[in-house]
Amino acid sequence: MTKRPPYTTRTRGIHELYAEDPETADRLLWGREVDPLTRRGFLKRSSLLAMAAAVGGSIPFADRMPGGLIPAALAQSDEPFSLEGKEGLTVLNDRPINAETPAHLLDDDITPAEHMFVRNNGIPPELEDIDADSWELEIAGESCENPQTFTISDLKERFEQHTLQLQVECGGNGRSEYVPSASGNQWTTGAVACPTFTGVRLRDVLEACGIKDDAVYIGYYGADRHASGNPDKEAISRGVPMEKALEDESLIAWAMNDEDIPYLNGYPLRLVCSGWPGSVSGKWLKRIVVRNQKHDGAKMAPPSYSIPEHPVAPGSVVPDEDFVTIESMPVKSLVTYPRSGIEHALGESLTVRGHAWAGDLSVEEVHVSLDFGATWQQADLQPPPNRLAWQRWSTTVGFPEPGYYEIWAKATDSDGRSQPMVVPGWNPKGYLNNACHRIAVQVT
Repeated sequence: MTKRPPYTTRTRGIHELYAEDPETADRLLWGREVDPLTRRGFLKRSSLLAMAAAVGGSIPFADRMPGGLIPAALAQSDEPFSLEGKEGLTVLNDRPINAETPAHLLDDDITPAEHMFVRNNGIPPELEDIDADSWELEIAGESCENPQTFTISDLKERFEQHTLQLQVECGGNGRSEYVPSASGNQWTTGAVACPTFTGVRLRDVLEACGIKDDAVYIGYYGADRHASGNPDKEAISRGVPMEKALEDESLIAWAMNDEDIPYLNGYPLRLVCSGWPGSVSGKWLKRIVVRNQKHDGAKMAPPSYSIPEHPVAPGSVVPDEDFVTIESMPVKSLVTYPRSGIEHALGESLTVRGHAWAGDLSVEEVHVSLDFGATWQQADLQPPPNRLAWQRWSTTVGFPEPGYYEIWAKATDSDGRSQPMVVPGWNPKGYLNNACHRIAVQVT
């Protein structure tokens, strides 16, 4: 029997799409059809709105825009596209940069820097413009008693340092499985990581600056720019309630895995508020504000990082007032070994392992199934190295006869909630998909 290679996919960035076939790129990205006579690109209203959103403003002469032409706002460089310091990631978009990690590359207990996914909402500051020695963080806001500015050296000298392993996951991880499709990067399973971070507690810094009694929220601002390049727009500015900000595990970090934070993951300084959507853990951190109201920065308003307050039918239009902001992420697990698509000899046992996590909670149990969820066997589960880190699970399985099998993993959290076998309730932005992860094994 001929051994077939594992099935793999690769999602291409906008520059590569246009380089391969500009007219096809027009159709795939914007739904723009090119007139064969005039060579102008015809944009339906929905397509025009999509392009306008991508470039950051209306396009007055859109009807005259040549077909097959990448908007200049998205093509400011002709340098070959690459991911600084990354290896093996699947690129979903290159402006802003977003790339996920195949599940089998997440098998390490501590995620290596080169396998840490990238989720950016804007354009990172130029690396050559970053001077870690002079980088400053401002603490301010209407509910801050004594606004101050700190260099990274100040943070290291004035406050106790902590190193914790902390899980970070994009709120849209798993979005690709929703039907009908939800807007946004079509993450599969790899927008998650659990490296170590070193820094100081956010609480210690806030308390040194004074927290007024009316404080209810914090918000962050970074040095990244809006994808349109418009300096008057923020790429993202999110935050968390004070209770989350003051947790022991909420850090202002300058190191990841005992080295500088990777450039694409927020070098030289970032916020880490683990267990909630990764978007609350601001990168290239420049300013934190203590608020007397829910933070109202970019990407805080619905539908960004929000889900309907009540279940809705797939494809529904949900009014903004019916959304709630996502907080703790749901229980989830990942099979990291073996790689999906392997062949395995009948009669030989197979070791299966992975990770499980549960937002602000811990994982109580992990089970695996070989028969599409008809029966389950419990896996061995290790405790987390610290709160808000993922947990390693492992087990050994055997196969009764040759054929095609799927190994499914299901985690249960400390409140008794388990992962669903199928994609959970649809929502317009495709957030919080925690359906069971599964891999394919061909037994011969």
